[in-house]
Amino acid sequence: MIRILVAEHLPLVRRGLVASLDGESDLEVVADVCSGEDIVPAALDLRPDAAVVDADLPGVDGLNAAARLGEKVPLCRVMVLSGQPSPGHLKRAFAAGVLGYMSIEVAPEQLADGIRQMLAGRRVVDSELAVAALETADNPLTRRELDVLRLAASGARSCDIAAELRLSVGTVRNHLSRVLYKTGARSRVDAVRIAADAGWI
Repeated sequence: MIRILVAEHLPLVRRGLVASLDGESDLEVVADVCSGEDIVPAALDLRPDAAVVDADLPGVDGLNAAARLGEKVPLCRVMVLSGQPSPGHLKRAFAAGVLGYMSIEVAPEQLADGIRQMLAGRRVVDSELAVAALETADNPLTRRELDVLRLAASGARSCDIAAELRLSVGTVRNHLSRVLYKTGARSRVDAVRIAADAGWI
């Protein structure tokens, strides 16, 4: 019997996942939680074989929660479900040690089969998303441009970024201009979105 922890913040979706997985003869949901903060304590207490985690959990998001889970309960295999899957999220998930990544719209039997594959030691990912991740362009940004963009993503102004990175404000503006050019973005916000979707930041 494969013992599963489900982490989903929407009650109706969480109950649907639990009912669907419990309906399989070889799967048993041993815990269901609604926040990222509750995943590790529940896993430490119950030692599930697998966790099905919503990528968009409030507070600690699903990818950060999955990374913590991998550190604290390394034998628990993690499947991330995303409402808006992207190549960038997929790369972040695999960097966090996640073995499975699927759309929340996947059929129940595909999710159950994906969990079984994870327990057999295989990576599980939607084929269309895998192809999109492979087709994502290599990161054209320099390390310093990424540093500037990460701070811009947090809402920092050019003068704040300059102070943090010990650069002049003019140099920060030059870096941001190059970021906009290289990404084809219309604004800082657009550049942050493009870079995040591609998994560069």
